Amino acid sequence: MYRKVRIGVLVSGSGTNSQAIIDACKSKKIDAEVVAVISNKKDAFALQRAKRYNIKSVFIDPQKNNFDKKAIGILEKQKVDLVCLAGFLLKLGKNFIKKYKGKILNIHPALLPKFGGKNMYGINIHKTVLESGEKVSGCTVHLVDEKYDHGKIILQKKVKVLKEDTPETLQKKILKQEHKLYPEAIKMFIENWRKND
Repeated sequence: MYRKVRIGVLVSGSGTNSQAIIDACKSKKIDAEVVAVISNKKDAFALQRAKRYNIKSVFIDPQKNNFDKKAIGILEKQKVDLVCLAGFLLKLGKNFIKKYKGKILNIHPALLPKFGGKNMYGINIHKTVLESGEKVSGCTVHLVDEKYDHGKIILQKKVKVLKEDTPETLQKKILKQEHKLYPEAIKMFIENWRKND
């Protein structure tokens, strides 16, 4: 029986990638709907974005709750097929990864396997890329496993690193590409999911 793929998005920040996913669903670029946005940060603007569209938006305090357990409960209730990490900075535990094995995507603002791992997020990545003298950077969508930034690579997009680039200008350029790449990768996931369903 046909139905739209149900997406749960995990966020920690402003949520521009979660917005790109919501927009791609609304414009029918991807045959899916975002049914839950969950954050480990109370003031994550991504939660406000979700509320605008009447999408279930939940803050889970990792200090007070078992984040994974509570998040799984919400995602199960919403019958989520695919979990997308969009600027989500908490490491997911084994149980979560086991539960959604092969169904968790993450976007990373560098060309993995380079510039991945602990502390490789946000502006740190772009500083490190520039310091290393790389001529090309970009973004990667990959499946999530138990190691940081490690799972199977789904799609990558390259961006030229210019002499005059600062960490901020590089971040901006790459973010623009992230917003295109993530929906593309989700579309691929959905096509495979439909074949195997």
